[in-house]
Amino acid sequence: MSPHRIAVLALPDVVAFDLATPFQLLHRHYDVALCAPAAGEVATTSGFPLVADRGLDALAHADTVFVPGFAPRRWPPTQAVLDALRAAHARGARIASICTGAFALGAAGLLDGRRVTTHWRHAQQLADLYPRARVDPDVLYVDDGDLLTSAGVAAGIDLCLHLLRKDHGAAAANAAARQTVVAPHRAGGQAQFIERAVPQADDGGLEATRAYALAQLDRPLTVAELARHACTSERTFNRRFRLETGTTPLRWLHQQRVDHARRLLETSDLPIETVAQRCGFGSAAILRQHFRRATATTPTAYRRTFAGSVGSTAPRPPVR
Repeated sequence: MSPHRIAVLALPDVVAFDLATPFQLLHRHYDVALCAPAAGEVATTSGFPLVADRGLDALAHADTVFVPGFAPRRWPPTQAVLDALRAAHARGARIASICTGAFALGAAGLLDGRRVTTHWRHAQQLADLYPRARVDPDVLYVDDGDLLTSAGVAAGIDLCLHLLRKDHGAAAANAAARQTVVAPHRAGGQAQFIERAVPQADDGGLEATRAYALAQLDRPLTVAELARHACTSERTFNRRFRLETGTTPLRWLHQQRVDHARRLLETSDLPIETVAQRCGFGSAAILRQHFRRATATTPTAYRRTFAGSVGSTAPRPPVR
């Protein structure tokens, strides 16, 4: 079985950071190729050119097509680009955009009726140009099945890690994150703009309380207990937590429990009930409810797909 093929489409005045992200994070698990509207030199917004050795023909054979951000003065792309995107989607390719790459998907009609996002600065313009799209300006990325969109620049990292996690399991995504020295998982629903993303060590930040929570995932935790650990009121704790993380304490805690469950399902043969207890869900039924909401699959199906992904030479199912 041939490897999963990803075509990264460099449109004129492409954002170099956006374009490099899929190559940096995904090349170990996918066949990643650079293409452009025509083979040859492509201008970037960073002031240096790059050279694509493939044209739009690469989209005809790709399993996933990535469209990185490109300069507003280049919206929309040429008709040939739009036709190639439509054709790739029609034959079943997964389509993904980073930042303003969503404008190319909108021009191709691929955003109609779909929940999508882009850079917060351009979200209203995307909604105005493509009113049939449901634009969410407050999230890092949106997975709408065969169409995925992300917010600006660094949110493309989160989207790529999400794809790795979805296709190859948490261990593969965590390994890629460690290699590139980035956070292993920022949930897609996290806010794009975090007022105080990196608090100073002495300014009363809540990092110590989050570390405390991660060490206590096997038992029930309440916001009241976490607030007491942080020596603050619940109201103040909730406000400060959202300022630092872009999400609520309970949403963050549920995501950490699901991530822990992923790791246990990949690396152990513990019964599902035991996994649920070790992750603080209390029962297999509650674990299944939260796990399906976060991953669109069941713990048993996830284990069947990804078990043995750490320290194992067992064959992995192909991603197609």
